[in-house]
Amino acid sequence: MGRIIAIDYGTRRTGIAVSDPLQLIAGGLATVETRELECYLTQYIAREDVSVIVVGKPLKMNGAPSETMRFVLPLVARLHRTYPSIEVVLYDERFTSAIAHRAMLDGGLRKMARRNRALVDKISATIILEDFMSSRRAEQHR
Repeated sequence: MGRIIAIDYGTRRTGIAVSDPLQLIAGGLATVETRELECYLTQYIAREDVSVIVVGKPLKMNGAPSETMRFVLPLVARLHRTYPSIEVVLYDERFTSAIAHRAMLDGGLRKMARRNRALVDKISATIILEDFMSSRRAEQHR
């Protein structure tokens, strides 16, 4: 069982989270410039055993694809080609930014820290990963 990587894709910055090898705990890994994302993933996957890549699926509140989807779908296709042995999954990312901001408030982060978009992106990726792992566990117990 390898790690799970979650990606909160943005046109400028992308948040990345990763699970532990047992896929129990999610943690923020990094925020990278989006143009460096695939290089970063290649280096990380060369060092660590990764079994799943979860990419946040950008949807509007009504369930329709958001503008960012036109960038995400080609990324997913490239990931499938580059890592054929790794499962690549699109996963609903609605509300993750709002939940990330709430987590920052609840965690007592000061206003300046809450304005740090890179931190929000990394927390959002962590939320995507936690939700994905919870849904997988729920499916396994059915």
